[in-house]
Amino acid sequence: MTTAPWRDPALSAADRVADLLSRMTLREKIAQLYGVWVGADTDGAGVAPHQHEMGDTVDFDELIRQGLGQLTRPFGTAPVDPAAGARSLARAQRRIVDAGRFGIPAIAHEECLAGFTAWRATAYPVPLAWGATFDPELVEEMAGRIGADLRSVGVHQGLAPVLDVVRDPRWGRVEETIGEDPYLVGTIGAAYVRGLESAGIVATLKHFAGYASSAGARNLAPVRAGVREFADVTLPPFELALREGGARSVMAAYNETDGVPASADPALLTELLRDEWQFTGTVVSDYFGVGFLQTLHRVAGTPAEAAHRALAAGVDVELPTLKCFAEPLVAAVRAGEVPEELVDRAARRVLLQKCELGLLDEDWRPEPAETIDLDSAGNRALARRIAERSVVLLDNPDGVLPLGPDTRIAVVGPRAADALAMLGCYSFPSHVLPSHPGTPAGIEIPTVLDALRQELPDAKVTFAEGCPVDGPDPSGFEEAVARAAESDVCVAVLGDRAGLFGRGTSGEGCDAADLRLPGVQGDLLDALVATGVPVVLVLLTGRPYALGRWHGRLAAAVQAFFPGEEGGPAVAGVLSGRVNPSGRLPVSVPHLPGGQPWTYLQPPLGLAGEVSNLDPTPLHPFGHGRSYTAFAWTDFTDGSPGEIGTDGTHDVAVTVRNTGDRDGAEVVQLYLHDPVASVTRPDVRLVGYRRVELSPGGAARVTFRFHTDLSAFADRSGRRVVEPGALELRLAASSTDVRHSTRLTLTGPVRTLGRDRHLRCGTEVSEVV
Repeated sequence: MTTAPWRDPALSAADRVADLLSRMTLREKIAQLYGVWVGADTDGAGVAPHQHEMGDTVDFDELIRQGLGQLTRPFGTAPVDPAAGARSLARAQRRIVDAGRFGIPAIAHEECLAGFTAWRATAYPVPLAWGATFDPELVEEMAGRIGADLRSVGVHQGLAPVLDVVRDPRWGRVEETIGEDPYLVGTIGAAYVRGLESAGIVATLKHFAGYASSAGARNLAPVRAGVREFADVTLPPFELALREGGARSVMAAYNETDGVPASADPALLTELLRDEWQFTGTVVSDYFGVGFLQTLHRVAGTPAEAAHRALAAGVDVELPTLKCFAEPLVAAVRAGEVPEELVDRAARRVLLQKCELGLLDEDWRPEPAETIDLDSAGNRALARRIAERSVVLLDNPDGVLPLGPDTRIAVVGPRAADALAMLGCYSFPSHVLPSHPGTPAGIEIPTVLDALRQELPDAKVTFAEGCPVDGPDPSGFEEAVARAAESDVCVAVLGDRAGLFGRGTSGEGCDAADLRLPGVQGDLLDALVATGVPVVLVLLTGRPYALGRWHGRLAAAVQAFFPGEEGGPAVAGVLSGRVNPSGRLPVSVPHLPGGQPWTYLQPPLGLAGEVSNLDPTPLHPFGHGRSYTAFAWTDFTDGSPGEIGTDGTHDVAVTVRNTGDRDGAEVVQLYLHDPVASVTRPDVRLVGYRRVELSPGGAARVTFRFHTDLSAFADRSGRRVVEPGALELRLAASSTDVRHSTRLTLTGPVRTLGRDRHLRCGTEVSEVV
């Protein structure tokens, strides 16, 4: 039997795909450019199209005769046993292979923002908690596990990570982000990509680009960011994740920037992404994003026009279902309204990716792994470790924490006894199960109340809910105050409920009018503090909330950002002292609920001053976090002369010693201050960091190798440049807690940087005897 060249693995992928494209009809090529939203049957019989209110009703058997590009969320649509779902997906792939002329399977994609969004899969901490760890290696390990789980059931592509940089904490999707600093977002995001891709899963960067900069923090609102903000804040995490992580897909964002929707922007999706950054993978639309060009943005009059605009800009695949890249596109190409070359360009990219995944090989088999366990003991242990490292001790002025083993504790608050308090909106229980009432979560999720009782078995622990998460009901205050008054300490567990489109206080489409605690939780906290009993505030949230109202009135404050299925034991461990807190804030905690938006990346006029009566200074700054031990920073050295060229490097080093009596971790942070530049610059910005774990008395030498490329910014012409002049490097424990600093002078000409610029600061850690 003669094998067609496109089936020959000895040939290059480009040659194989060129041969295949030459054999395909227009309809077959376009079939590779869209997905179908499906759900797996609980008995493993197969997948069926999902009747979504924004989707299309399709005849699946008829449709797949032409082939199919993607299967949308076969596990993330409804609760299905993972083993049955894997069998169902395999049978569907067999149907697709048998139906078409070429026998090409579909790419199956799933959400994996905080773990595989499937029933009975591990719910890890949300990305904002990843940022709080300041630990890229740990995030990479987690992503590798998520990728292995996806692969075990037949999934090829994961729609993560989110690389949006927080610009306004009122935005509902802050929980999905890694933080408010592009260097932190980029380094943690690249680590996640490396882990996912190491398991053979196509990582999809989202949302490209500018989505988090929406006006008024409203979901899908217009973005009015300037060219330099876009270049210096929005884009760097994507560039880092592509260059260092090796992501093979990018998701076009919903937003418009200065009147141009991302899904119709060739300057973004082609000129920057492909021509300048040399990206060769696929660009997928955000769900229904191509259709939104007609219905929401109104830059297209018909589905065919929307398809044309998106294809021409550089979108290759329409997700989650076929709306524009199907019959409307077929008809438009045949009518001569859309060049077939655009279809060929997108189909080539899709088929090259399928070739990389082995989907064009004759020996490809869809059968899943023999043993499928999406919430293994190893997964849970890792989820616990990330949760423990992400908890931030905001304040503990009188040393009330850790709690004593035989303390009388009143646990109060609407988040204390609710397992869903641990999970973000893209976890399966929060994202899908609300549509399936009565279905169990599928995973064990200890609450803070249960975990604290287990953590401190000799303590007398009582509980009162106090109030709901949102709404005006204060009827539970009296009982909550009574429980607090009869205790030695009150642990107030407050925060968010994750949801979608207004059905929660945090999550997609759950934007906040201001940064007050939701509902009457703030009033409950006031009532508890008024008892005179020491109050320890524990926040389980998807965003930071303003806490200045209680500054100096709380015994302690602990922040956890939706810490996942093991978050309850992690928080209880911090309260008991079993865990020494080491999380650092990836977002600033505001003092007041107004005066927003604000992040720490502010030029001089964005800081407090005499020109306005509003003071935006945060209560707790970016990078802040306390510990139960103490660290001394000594022997600061400046390894090279204070005058270097605009293409030079400069080393700074410090010895960090644990001077306390217990194991702990310090996060050494390097910030850049640029006193004078040709355009305004943030007063400080992060350019390096290193987490260091030390036993009592232990010490480590931490060295940063700063390259001048890290001082670059977009100048008035839009070029990325390094300018000569003065700089200051600051070694700090937060963006405001500076321990050592040094001034540099850059000499030589202005340098214009290209795509080979240095994106990260090298670090070294050596043990000090």
